[in-house]
Amino acid sequence: MSGVNGTSGMNGTNSVNGMNGQDIRLESRDAIILVARREWSTRIRAKAYRISLAVMVLAVVATSVIFHFVHTGGPSTQKVGLLRQDASLAAPLEAAGTASGQHVVTRTVSDQATGQAQVRDGQLNALVVSGPQGLQVTVNKSLDGTLRGVLGAVARERALDTQIAQLGGDPGQVVKAAGSATVQVSTLQPPKPARTQHLIVGIVAGFLIYLSLMTCGPMIAQGVVEEKSSRVVELLLATLRPWQLMAGKVLGIGLLGLVQVAVVGGAGVAAGKLTGTLSLSLGGSASAVLWAVVWYLAGFALYANLFAASGALVSRQEDLAGVQFPLIMPIMASWIIGISVLPGNPDNGLLAVLSMVPLFAPVLMPMRIALGVTPVWQSLTALLLTLVLAVLLIRFAARIYRNSVLRSGARVGWREALKAA
Repeated sequence: MSGVNGTSGMNGTNSVNGMNGQDIRLESRDAIILVARREWSTRIRAKAYRISLAVMVLAVVATSVIFHFVHTGGPSTQKVGLLRQDASLAAPLEAAGTASGQHVVTRTVSDQATGQAQVRDGQLNALVVSGPQGLQVTVNKSLDGTLRGVLGAVARERALDTQIAQLGGDPGQVVKAAGSATVQVSTLQPPKPARTQHLIVGIVAGFLIYLSLMTCGPMIAQGVVEEKSSRVVELLLATLRPWQLMAGKVLGIGLLGLVQVAVVGGAGVAAGKLTGTLSLSLGGSASAVLWAVVWYLAGFALYANLFAASGALVSRQEDLAGVQFPLIMPIMASWIIGISVLPGNPDNGLLAVLSMVPLFAPVLMPMRIALGVTPVWQSLTALLLTLVLAVLLIRFAARIYRNSVLRSGARVGWREALKAA
């Protein structure tokens, strides 16, 4: 490489003198695209990236399928044995079971001993015998909680009928009157439909962004350290300016993360619509994915250059965790706060404020948008603040990268990197 001499002009053009003395010039845009293409082609072919992408797609599809079968599996069946003299209990038990979401099937047994034998063999879940004190229930080991509630409701109904009859009333008329009684409800605010599904979509969107930032950000830093430790960066900087190398690396890996968010999010929406698990409109579902993509881009623009700068501060992978910790903390904190507060209190005021702070917004804001609790002005303001801070941090990160990327040995401090000439 001694015959290659690289210089950088003030106009952003890189000049390289080849072996034959010919001057080869690369515009800044071409240099960045060249580095980005190298990062993209190298990482996209990596088996680890392809496997992780496939696993995430399979995970969201499997989740939709599981929810579908759980939702359509129907109520469980409880087989209850009755003596002949208690046959009148069959209809109330089946009706109460249906009201409780459980399928109750009654069978008549010849005597109590036969019923107990069938319970012991698993042919019956319970044997019910009426008595003066209510219902006597025999089970093998334990009584199902829902079935206990069903039997309790029937026992109370029979006790009430007995009292009404003793007072000279007609239990049938009382039941009819009670059944016709209704509760009239008026709401001061219109209900928010499908809140649970909006919550699930919001959590998934936040998790995708969290996972992509936590994957692609450290990937950038690790790539910088690898180039430093192998001295490849010295060869690259013979023809490229430091900020061009950093920008190209960020762009290439950022596209990998974008593919990850779009593919996994799209697969989740498609699986949810096909299985019927996701009943939200296609427009609403697609909007959540689109906002997730927008916020991933904004979050990546905010954090990626800082991760590149952090990688330039060290020469060994073992030292990387320490310099990355301040960058990882707000990403982790925003995810933990989101899943802790949003499910129970989506209108929380503190959460609304934090979702507008640029370091927390990329994870929290798309979750709140999917839930439908964010005014448009908050979404746009948070996005603008995040992008403005990202632009301001580019110069900061580029200076640190330029002053540290060629320094090997001991870890370079953030303050030292900023002051270096």
